[in-house]
Amino acid sequence: MYVTKTSLSRRTVLRGMGAAVALPLLDAMVPALTATAKTAANPKLRFGAVYIPNGTILGSPQFTDMWTPSAAGAGFEFSPILKPLEPLKDKVVVVSNLSRRGEDNHAVSAAAWLSSVVAKRTEAEDVRLGTTADQIVARQIGQDTPLPSLELATENFEGYVGACSVGYSCAYMNTISWASPTAPLPMEINPRVVFERLFGRAGTPQERQAQMREDRSILDSISEEAQDLKRSLGVQDGQRVTEYLDHVREIERRIQRTEAQNSTQVSLDAPVGVPELFADHVNLMFDLLAVAYQTEMTRVFTFMMAREASFKTYPEIGVTEPHHPISHHGNKPEVIAQVAKINVHHMQLFARFLDKLRTTPDGDGSVLDHSLIFYGSGMGNGNAHGSDPLPNHVHELGDNFIVRAINTSFEDQESNWHLAFQFVVHADHRTLCHIRMRCQNLLHGPRR
Repeated sequence: MYVTKTSLSRRTVLRGMGAAVALPLLDAMVPALTATAKTAANPKLRFGAVYIPNGTILGSPQFTDMWTPSAAGAGFEFSPILKPLEPLKDKVVVVSNLSRRGEDNHAVSAAAWLSSVVAKRTEAEDVRLGTTADQIVARQIGQDTPLPSLELATENFEGYVGACSVGYSCAYMNTISWASPTAPLPMEINPRVVFERLFGRAGTPQERQAQMREDRSILDSISEEAQDLKRSLGVQDGQRVTEYLDHVREIERRIQRTEAQNSTQVSLDAPVGVPELFADHVNLMFDLLAVAYQTEMTRVFTFMMAREASFKTYPEIGVTEPHHPISHHGNKPEVIAQVAKINVHHMQLFARFLDKLRTTPDGDGSVLDHSLIFYGSGMGNGNAHGSDPLPNHVHELGDNFIVRAINTSFEDQESNWHLAFQFVVHADHRTLCHIRMRCQNLLHGPRR
């Protein structure tokens, strides 16, 4: 038997005119007869955080809690809002009975979620918070990827300056990611811009607009190199490359279709590449994040599904009143039902993203197996701007992680949401936790 140690580099890209398309992990990238831990197939930990605004239906004796499971421990029954996650029940940790410090308002809620810091009270530019957990993690696992982190959102923040919450600058609500205590990171809302950050497009803005009008896929410029690569691969790798490039092409097609639709709209202010429907916009952003994870363009992301105090409406699910006003539901059952619809809608979109990660191969498992993803908010009961308890759950996944399918309830309601960052992640012998916290295992449960 003749065995070679040669392999395809994990950093192989397909290059075309103004494009460099990274590849997913292929069998050809794993040298023969080499331990997995010493190859490109060694699982790399990813981290993500998805934020929802305006609280949810929980935390008050005046109405039925539709978020929190009724019992702690494994085998809990999924609540109405969490129900979309039930097919992924072996991947879910619900963290209940947590709170945060600071005032009960929108700005402090968003600012504290990943920072564990009470925002400095100011309406001017002298904002001060703290480095957020995603950026702390990115310093550890994001330095050998092209993009250390991605920060995404769905709502245009232009024009939101000065005070967006009484006494607090709009900067605290325009992002959930801070590179330092004084450096909030901007959130990108345009899928086209995200696509080009991942795959590139040369030229000035005017040249890029002209190129978009030609309706050409960037994949057309790398088709010849892609065919050459597939001829050198095995059958399984060739199929994987084909499926991956088809997926990238489908994302680009959806962006182009959105741009074509937007160009015919009466409103000239519609950002190019941003879908009109919220679900289309969110799904497109999630699909881009899935590709970024798969190709190791980044291992860290934050995503604001909507902005605190969002006035977004959801006519596609029968909610025509703006989100923020109805979040102050006054304990009226019919209004609570409308808010719950929004909460469930957000969860369904998130569950679709998790399922995509679960079906995307990565080394000896899936991308989901090697990811740690937080979902939740810095606000609990939106009716009262409540900060105690908070709605949060963790997707703590893979053989290197601690627990699964558990609802953990902290008895001490003075506990901060950021206690969730105290548990230890053992992947690659790294400990990921918030630097302001002691690192210890708080979520006790069955190991795999």
